[in-house]
Amino acid sequence: MSCRSTRGGPGFSYVEVLVATLVLAVSLVPALEALQTAMLGATVNESLELRHQRLTSRMAEMLVEPFGDLEAEEAAAGGAPSPQYSDPPATPDRRLVLLSRYDGDNADNDNDPLTGTDDGLLRLRVELENTPDVLEALVAR
Repeated sequence: MSCRSTRGGPGFSYVEVLVATLVLAVSLVPALEALQTAMLGATVNESLELRHQRLTSRMAEMLVEPFGDLEAEEAAAGGAPSPQYSDPPATPDRRLVLLSRYDGDNADNDNDPLTGTDDGLLRLRVELENTPDVLEALVAR
């Protein structure tokens, strides 16, 4: 007659299950915090992407305008945002379009490209009001 011990048999003991559950619970906290940070980053990125798309769409619209129309609007606006090409004042994420002469050849020797009056060269600036988001381009005749 032999005595069989129930110790050391196959399966997990109660203590092993408790330890495994504790390890899982402790490791879930940082994992969930990382997931929360990732979700917040995705929301911020989506907002930045939408603002960038608004800027690039207006810039693309402006680049196909005839140079003569842009030149006339620059003279009419007098350094202020163009009322013709900018969004209306109450628009959320309002896009402002600024046109100015550009001193490409530095003929006045002041090393300031915004003080010149080169014929046939305009600086086109599209910005979102009250944000640092800006796109700039030079437009030539």
